[in-house]
Order: sequence, then C-alpha cells, then structure tokens
Amino acid sequence: MGADVRVVGIAGGSCAGKTTLARALAERLGDDVTYLAFDEYYRDHGHLTVEERALVNYDHLDSLDHELFLEHLDDLVAGRAVEVPVFDFATHCRTDQTRTLEPRALVVADGILLFAVSGISERLNLSIFVDAPEELRLARRIYRDIRERGRTAESTQAQFAATVAPSHRLFVQPFREGSDLVVTGEGDPRPVVEEILARLA
Repeated sequence: MGADVRVVGIAGGSCAGKTTLARALAERLGDDVTYLAFDEYYRDHGHLTVEERALVNYDHLDSLDHELFLEHLDDLVAGRAVEVPVFDFATHCRTDQTRTLEPRALVVADGILLFAVSGISERLNLSIFVDAPEELRLARRIYRDIRERGRTAESTQAQFAATVAPSHRLFVQPFREGSDLVVTGEGDPRPVVEEILARLA
C-alpha cells in the first residue's frame, strides 16, 4: 500500500446507509477523496435474456467483478487513475461508458459485500460497518427501487426475501464484529463522519 494514500472501507446491509455515509465523507473532505463504489462492478449480463437477468442473484459474491475492483483499488493507491465501469441497474448490463477516477489522498470504498471479498480487508486502513434494522433497510430499498430502477414494491419484497436477506446473513452480518468501527445508518451521518476523521487523524 502506498505510504501517502489511505483506504477506508464501508460495508453493511442493502440500504443501510453506506453510500450516504461515503458521500458525506467525500463532501466533508472535497478534493482529498476518491469515492469507489463496489456496486459499479457487477458483472455484465448482456448475454442473458431479460428474464434470465432477473433471476441472477445479485447479492452473491459471484455477481461482482472483484478482480477488476481490486485491480482498480491497487491502481488508485499507487497513484494511477482508473476507468470505472458504468452499470445500468434497470437492464442489469454494463454500459459502453466508463467513468474516470483520479487518485487522491484518501480512497473511500463502499459495498454490501466489500468485507466478504478476499484481499480487500488487508488493503484497508479503516473498516466501517454501517448497521440498520432489517425493516428500515427493506423500506428504503422499496423506495429506491421504485424511484430509480423501475421496480414494483412486490418484486422488491420478493427479491429481498429470496436473496437479499439470506445473503446478508451469510456474507454481510458476519463481518460486523471484525470491523474497526460499527456505526448506525440511521439519522444524520455528519457526526459519524467526524468520528471517522478522528480515527484517521
């Protein structure tokens, strides 16, 4: 790991508040932060039919291109810019576009399954687990999926019961206790940001 670049990892359940916290941290530190979202590294499913794509378990480790994610994380730590894939959650496909991320003094990475991927925890200077009750996470997910992903409440609830909740128990919750910091995903994230900065000082 580069001596001048530090990496903060934020994990937790679906819609626990990880991205809200990551963005609040990025807003607080401005140009000193690179925000790397694991959600953008879903594998492309363009070779499948629309019906088949809907059956993929997007809450399983296999659904994410963790090899490319680790490569990009290492590049950012080494001071190299990366081209992040752009994933379309409505079609479950990668687009033809990429997004350039420049290296900064602090890399903030977030993702549901972040701590479950071999090799990521060893690259972190600080690991943060965002905790929130299942009822709140489900309510937030229904709201988000209807607004942003063209879903229905019924389909979101069915997916939550079939794959999200079981995967949470297998790949997310077990990493809570080993995290450097466990924070709440409820309420204003700004006090949590200050706690993180105190840990990094």
